[in-house]
Amino acid sequence: MRASIITTAFIAIEGAHAWGSLGHTTIGYIAENLIDKKGEAWARDILNATGNSSAGYLAGVATWADSYRSTAEGKFSAPYHFIDAEDDPPTTCDVDYERDCGAAGCVVSAIANYTQRVQQTQALSAQQVNYALRFLIHFIGDITQPLHDEALALGGNTIPVKFNNKTTNLHATWDTSIPEKFVGGYSLADAKEWAANLTMEIQKGKYKKQAKSWFTKDSTISDPVASAMIWARDGNAYVCSEVIPDGVPAVQGMELSGTYYADTIDTVEMQIAKGGYRLANWLDQLAAASKKVHSKNFVRAAAPEFDVDALLPAPRELSRAKLARQAVGWDCGHKH
Repeated sequence: MRASIITTAFIAIEGAHAWGSLGHTTIGYIAENLIDKKGEAWARDILNATGNSSAGYLAGVATWADSYRSTAEGKFSAPYHFIDAEDDPPTTCDVDYERDCGAAGCVVSAIANYTQRVQQTQALSAQQVNYALRFLIHFIGDITQPLHDEALALGGNTIPVKFNNKTTNLHATWDTSIPEKFVGGYSLADAKEWAANLTMEIQKGKYKKQAKSWFTKDSTISDPVASAMIWARDGNAYVCSEVIPDGVPAVQGMELSGTYYADTIDTVEMQIAKGGYRLANWLDQLAAASKKVHSKNFVRAAAPEFDVDALLPAPRELSRAKLARQAVGWDCGHKH
C-alpha cells in the first residue's frame, strides 16, 4: 500500500513491537523449521536471502514492519498492526470486519492486501514485492497476539499494571514481559532455541493433534480476508478467557509476574506456535501459486497495482475507539 492511499494525519509517538522482538523472531524461526523446500526457495528469492545467516531469512526480517512504521515513509502502515474489536470483554469477545477494521485499514485488510501484492511480481517492483512479504511475516505474527485484536483501552495500552515490580501496561505485558520472563532473554539465540522447542511440540509433542486446527482448509490465500478473520477471532477470544477474565479492575495496578503469569504463559506459548505454523503454511500456499503462475503453459497478463480500498469496509464516521487510536497516531504507544 502506498502512503498516498491513507489521508489520515498521524501523530508521531513511540512505537511498539507486537510480541516484542523475541516473539516475532521466534515465529519466524518456527516458520523456517516448518516451511517446505519450495516455500523456502520462493521466500529466499523474494527476500534476496542466501546462505544460512544466524538471523534467519524469515526471523531476520520479522520485526522490520515495526521499524518501518516509525519512518516518514512507513507511517501509513501503523493501523495495519491490529484490528480494534469493539466488543465487551470479559462478557463478550468477538471481531466483526465491517465494524472493527476501520477506514484506515487494519491487520486483516493488510494481510489480504499484501497477500495479493506479493504475487504481483510482473506488475510491481522487486522492492514492493519484498516489502509485501516482510509485512506478511510480521502481520501474521501480530494477529495471534490477543490484544492486537481488541479495542478496549487501546488494546490494553492504557491499563497500568506492574511486572517484576516495574510499572508497565497490560499490552506490553503480553507483548514482551511474559515471553521474556519465560525464555529468560530476547536475543536471536533465545528466539531460535524457543522456536526449536515449539517446533518439536508441533511436530511430536503437545501441539501435534491440535495444530491441524490452526490452519484448516478454510485458511486459503484465495480468500485472505476470511482466513485472517479466523485468526483474529481466535486471538480475540483469549481476551475474555485469559487476558481479563475477571475484567479490568482485577488487573489494573496489580503485579502480574506471579499467579497471572503462571495462568497465561501456556496461552502465550501456544499463540507464538500458532503464528509460526500459520506463517509457514501461508508461504507454502503462496509458493505453490507462484509455481502455477510461472508454468510454461500459463499465460499471465500484467496485473495492475492492487487497490487497498477494495478490501476496506465502507467509509463511515469514526467510533470512539477509532478516534482514540487516531489521537495517538493509530499506534500502540508503549515502549520496549
